[in-house]
Amino acid sequence: MGVALSITAFPVLARILAELKLLTTGVGETAMAIAAINDVVAWISLALAVALAGNGGDGPSKSPLISIWVMLSGVVFVSFMVVAVKPAMNCVARRWSSQHEAGGEAYVCLTLGGVLVASFITDFIGIHAIFGAFVFGLTVPKGGEFSGRLIARIEDFVSCLLLPLYFASSGLKTDVAKINGAEAWGLLVLVITAASAGKIIGTFAVAMMCKIPARESITLGVLMNTKGLVELIVLNIGKDKKVLNDEAFTILVLMAIFTTFLTTPAVMAIYGPPRRLSTAAGHRRHSISNNSSDELRILACIHSPTNIPSLINFIESTRSTTKSSRLKVYITHLVELTERSSSIIMVRRWRKNGLPFINRLRQVTELSNQVALAFQAYSQLGRVIIRSAKAISSLATMHEDICHVAEEKMVAMIVLPFHKRWRKIDGQDEVEIVGQGWRGVNRRVLEEAPCSVAVLVDRGYSGGGAPAVQNVCILFFSGPDDWEALELGGRMAEHPAVKVAVIRMMTSSSSSSSSYSKGERQSFNNTAITNMNPLAEKENDEVGELEEFISRWEGRMELTAKVAANTIEDEILAIGRSGDYNLIIVGKGLCQVAQLSEHPELGPAGDLLASSDLGIVSSVLVVQKQLFSQAKVPKINLEEDVIV
Repeated sequence: MGVALSITAFPVLARILAELKLLTTGVGETAMAIAAINDVVAWISLALAVALAGNGGDGPSKSPLISIWVMLSGVVFVSFMVVAVKPAMNCVARRWSSQHEAGGEAYVCLTLGGVLVASFITDFIGIHAIFGAFVFGLTVPKGGEFSGRLIARIEDFVSCLLLPLYFASSGLKTDVAKINGAEAWGLLVLVITAASAGKIIGTFAVAMMCKIPARESITLGVLMNTKGLVELIVLNIGKDKKVLNDEAFTILVLMAIFTTFLTTPAVMAIYGPPRRLSTAAGHRRHSISNNSSDELRILACIHSPTNIPSLINFIESTRSTTKSSRLKVYITHLVELTERSSSIIMVRRWRKNGLPFINRLRQVTELSNQVALAFQAYSQLGRVIIRSAKAISSLATMHEDICHVAEEKMVAMIVLPFHKRWRKIDGQDEVEIVGQGWRGVNRRVLEEAPCSVAVLVDRGYSGGGAPAVQNVCILFFSGPDDWEALELGGRMAEHPAVKVAVIRMMTSSSSSSSSYSKGERQSFNNTAITNMNPLAEKENDEVGELEEFISRWEGRMELTAKVAANTIEDEILAIGRSGDYNLIIVGKGLCQVAQLSEHPELGPAGDLLASSDLGIVSSVLVVQKQLFSQAKVPKINLEEDVIV
């Protein structure tokens, strides 16, 4: 009973800390260290309890000499594992690293065989078989390639088959009907209170003695009260040994469920992480247009290696070959936090103080994943500095990691992949939906980003090595989003292999006021300014600014005006269907499009160009510029299809 009440479930605690992004913080690391020591002591206590328990209440009592023999045999077994087996496993890990795939399966089988042998020995001694498996696990080297490959081989089998069967078996043994009457329910409340108070108050007192702040001390106490798989193992052993009857077993199982259920909300209430983003009104937002440094910084996010070709092509097109300004790209691989043990290991490896950190010191050979290797190879071309990171989090909080990196590194733009992919299969375009969860990530980044955001809709926008001439089209309507798209296009125009065309979209009502040349418009303004409509005056000023901007690029950007014969939608669709452009850049801002239905987060024009069934063949980049006082993107009323 004492072992069951004092255990802290190490795997469950690691999962909770990872989901709360506390695993690599000071509190998380302290909690994990305490839980690890607690686990070791609990397993030793369990071995002693099993050795002393005998047959419980049934059968003949066991001689004390037998219990002493069991304990001594257990000590000899542990000593043998530490002295002989651990060095042997270190040798196995080194040989596997040198041979890699050759003979790797044999070493995995050898390890699993060792687990079975160790379990058999402890069961033969009189200690439970699980103790032998636990001790053998301590002899396996941690942190190397061998342990990672071993986890990859067995974690699906364990987590998808063995663990559900074990939990189902424990659930079948739990009979809530055994808790009958006020006395039994009162005992349940007493057990929960005693277990929680003992862990929380005891941990809090010791933490305060170690001069840990009170808030962190009480958080550690709540975290130490986590129960889970290890608790169930102990309870099942106690039930099998007849130490616990059905009622006591059920009470302790319900206690474990209740205390674990309360851990996450309690930690969030006590130690909720402060909001890291500076979203106050008036806070300076970074963008390409107000980038005053000689270095353009972009944060590029990817979901999987399939996003690499289009993103490399985009970076290459944006790389300046005429200016002295450099391009620095922070590649962030977005990884969803799953139930797999490897996710927890990646969190430990790629997060620091609860947040993603940028990789600078590791060599290429240590970056085993395909994403980092691809971009490291590309960075050798020069004038592009690549920094890689991984954001491992649940989809609901992934945007916090993205926005934190963008704010910390003062990037001018975040590039996000669209949640749909287009692939050519037998000459036909097939649409693959990555997941609606990633669409939610994009929407939250658009709302809270501290800089400009671009969403890349990839329809084959990729090129290897030295790309052929890329034709880029910028659809210009009006507003800050379109001007930000224009600034990005100007950066692309500096590349000799990129041709940029700017198309100013106009309706027939605005074409007459926009058709003057620069000299004619200046003369018109000087003679008739008092009679001019204010809207027309603003429009003419914008045309002048647009022509002045285009002239700065000395013919590398072409400006044309397109008057909509029917509707703006028809003109946009015609450009997207023509196939004349590899990439169409459009601002997210408001243009005169009637409906928003499929992808309202991309804005009116972006929604049309990202549609799956309108025959669009060009890739699309939708740009949003965050304003100084902008905290949210315009809300979309999906029922009325209007912008509110």
